[in-house]
Amino acid sequence: MTLRDSLLALVIILVWGVNFVVIALGLDGMPPLLMGGLRFLLVAIIGCWFVARPKVPLSWVFGYALTLGFAQFAFLFTAMAVGMPAGLASLVLQSQALFTLIFAFLILKEQVRAPQVLAILVAGAGLALIGLSNNNGDMTVIGFTLTLVAACSWAVGNLVTRSISQRGYKADVNLVIWSAWVSCAPFFILSYFIEGPDLIIQTLVNISWVSVASLSYLALIATIIGYSLWSYLLSRYPAGQVAPLTLGVPVVGLASASVFLGEQISQLQLLGISIVMLGLVINMRLDKLLKKLLFSTRSADAS
Repeated sequence: MTLRDSLLALVIILVWGVNFVVIALGLDGMPPLLMGGLRFLLVAIIGCWFVARPKVPLSWVFGYALTLGFAQFAFLFTAMAVGMPAGLASLVLQSQALFTLIFAFLILKEQVRAPQVLAILVAGAGLALIGLSNNNGDMTVIGFTLTLVAACSWAVGNLVTRSISQRGYKADVNLVIWSAWVSCAPFFILSYFIEGPDLIIQTLVNISWVSVASLSYLALIATIIGYSLWSYLLSRYPAGQVAPLTLGVPVVGLASASVFLGEQISQLQLLGISIVMLGLVINMRLDKLLKKLLFSTRSADAS
């Protein structure tokens, strides 16, 4: 990866890591479902002027929008609104990589290798440790649970994305932006019935500059710019080289939450975080290493 592209990768990590702090700040002035709807509405209104409509069947656009767009962030925003700290949310959400393996095995009947099973067990133990360790009372059980559901939604969305690609279509930033028209609709509908029209009107009338700045960051920087850079890197380098970059997101998320929000992590939670990161590294690296060793062994036998 060139120096320029390495710097762009660093920008993505920083943008998506700080994203969780921005969400927490936005939730101070907006209910979660309304914030999600406004976020995706802004993405759609602004982004559609700059990218062409994706050549993807409408059914797959809906599948993508309702999983990766609506479900993932509806559960994540709600989780953070009811007691999931921003830093821990950035880490727990990365369990999507492990849920993707499980769902791919159960739904798509894809083969799961031994290193992947080990990764699931290790990271699962770390998540269990985080879930059980709540000495400072900052994290609620419902917040932690909803964050796991958000990770599951992301994982299902990954299967939708994979299916789109397997059918010869492109799941790129064009799809991210245009699918936002679909994503915002269920947010607004549920916000009306759950959060209520009075709260919606009160929020919009008294919206603060912090809320506007949060929405602008989530729509313009985290979504449009972030996914544009991500698509650019995926177009130039193998997915296996780009995907591990997401391991840096929770590092930035935890650090920024500590600096800007004053969030503290207990020693037991820190141990759980380390175990989860180890599981994610095993999933990313060990399987690739074993493939290389197996290829080298076969090459040696052939010679």
